[in-house]
Amino acid sequence: MNKPGNFVLILLLGALATISPFSIDMYLPGFPGIAKALDTSIDKVQLSLTSYFIGVAVGQLLYGPLLDRFGRRSPLYIGLFIYVCSSVLCAFAGSVESLIAFRLLQALGGCVGMVASQALVRDVFPANKTAQVFSLITLVIAVSPMIAPTIGGYVTAHAGWQWVFIILGSITALIGLASYYYLPPGKGPNPAISLLPHAVVRNFFLVGSHPQFLVYSLAGGLAMAAPFAYIAGSPDVFMNIYGLTEQQYGWVFALLAAGLIGSSQFTHILLRYWKSEQIIRYALLSQGVIGILLVAGTLYGGWGLYGLIVLLFLFLCGHGLIGPNATSLTLAPFEHHAGSAAALLGAWRMGAGAIMSAMVSFLHDDTAMPMVGVMAGCAWISLLILLLGRALTARYIT
Repeated sequence: MNKPGNFVLILLLGALATISPFSIDMYLPGFPGIAKALDTSIDKVQLSLTSYFIGVAVGQLLYGPLLDRFGRRSPLYIGLFIYVCSSVLCAFAGSVESLIAFRLLQALGGCVGMVASQALVRDVFPANKTAQVFSLITLVIAVSPMIAPTIGGYVTAHAGWQWVFIILGSITALIGLASYYYLPPGKGPNPAISLLPHAVVRNFFLVGSHPQFLVYSLAGGLAMAAPFAYIAGSPDVFMNIYGLTEQQYGWVFALLAAGLIGSSQFTHILLRYWKSEQIIRYALLSQGVIGILLVAGTLYGGWGLYGLIVLLFLFLCGHGLIGPNATSLTLAPFEHHAGSAAALLGAWRMGAGAIMSAMVSFLHDDTAMPMVGVMAGCAWISLLILLLGRALTARYIT
């Protein structure tokens, strides 16, 4: 194995963390085609997105203890293998029910990259550098929503939605090969960590009961769930309500993702003047105000397509600021249980995302209200949790 420089290492960690976001974003333009091919409706196809979120949430809880017990590498390779195999199954799904099931399996494999990459950041980099490293990884991750729907739109239009899953499996196989040759091992196996259910639950309880983890995982996790409502609802809103084509939707999705990318890189500058907690608080407040504008515009028809795009762009800018800072503050107290902490954090985030995406599907009413209403609610509830939690546990938080 070769020892990579920081640039290559961050790029590779970002690629691992991007497997699941790419799996979410790339097949979104294919929703109408999938619905037609499987003789179902778009709101049923949206449930394959929800099943993916559930799989990621559950899978991270499994991989956290495995990464702490057996080291970072072996669980990583097993998860990537499961992902590649299930991607092929998704491509040959014959019904929406089988697609939902195969997407769950695909998520159970692919989510290992999210947990392993976060744990390795905590292993390899000093604690005072992790927020900056997470912001750089966020930059790599943010490439996904910029290019994945655009690529998915063209692949779907010219080759069929099945090829989206074949491409996803091929890309992940290449990432696994690069990981084998260039990824540092991080913390090695720790036989002292038990995989018995009561011991695993005890470790999760130890992590989850820490005041700093509790406050920033709850507030940050619910805030990070708001874009999942956008992801679940945007294909229907843009392609069915506003009549965009698959390719046009891909370009709009990419444009909106630019807000997330740009804002995430402001973290380097903002951390010179404010603490991470302040950045999160101001970002949530701005998202709450924008959320009210989105709801009002949808109710009274005042924004139109371009107004909706502008407000969504501004909302997603807040997402880019909240993510790396919330992750850094949540994982900061943990050295010996970084894998379990990253797994619990990721499980909550994806679990919240699954709930929000399911709400958008169940509240479907042929308007943008389910999408923008859930997004606004996430922002305001997250801000309330942050303010109350910070006040109640201030003396325990570093």
